[in-house]
Amino acid sequence: KDNGSKFLAFAFPVETEAQIKEHVAALKKEYFDARHHCYAYRLGHTGEPWRANDDGEPSSSAGRPILGQLLSRELSDILVVVVRYFGGIKLGIPGLIRAYKESTTDALNNAQIIEKIAGTHYRIVFPYEAMNSVMKVLKDMGLEPSQQDFNLECSLLIRVRLRDEETFLERI
Repeated sequence: KDNGSKFLAFAFPVETEAQIKEHVAALKKEYFDARHHCYAYRLGHTGEPWRANDDGEPSSSAGRPILGQLLSRELSDILVVVVRYFGGIKLGIPGLIRAYKESTTDALNNAQIIEKIAGTHYRIVFPYEAMNSVMKVLKDMGLEPSQQDFNLECSLLIRVRLRDEETFLERI
């Protein structure tokens, strides 16, 4: 709480912009009576793409402080949303920056940080006749499909470690 305003901060592990949209939409639905739903995210092992959204707050007073905390902790594949209920007293730009930064810090301090190995997603589409060959490559390399679709053609979504990417592409 700060001068009557109430800040609720949420941190989510995410891998896609579609997941980000789902989380933000769900929070906007749950906290529909809040004045602002500000957020920032970073994706991928390089932190690209990223975005900071002020959701009606003065420019760079909400999204940037949230993003700054993600950058300072070198976090990626993360979304932080801070929901603000306006308390009737304007905080000013420095007050907003402080409040959004502290809310984000609190959420991250109470979150479990998940370490992941950097990788790239590939969708493999192949005929049924190639199933044994494809599955042998996956088994040999210790890869597990995250999505499978067996209709007219077979389709698998695979996450490959960056260090194994060249070998995977050659073998597949």
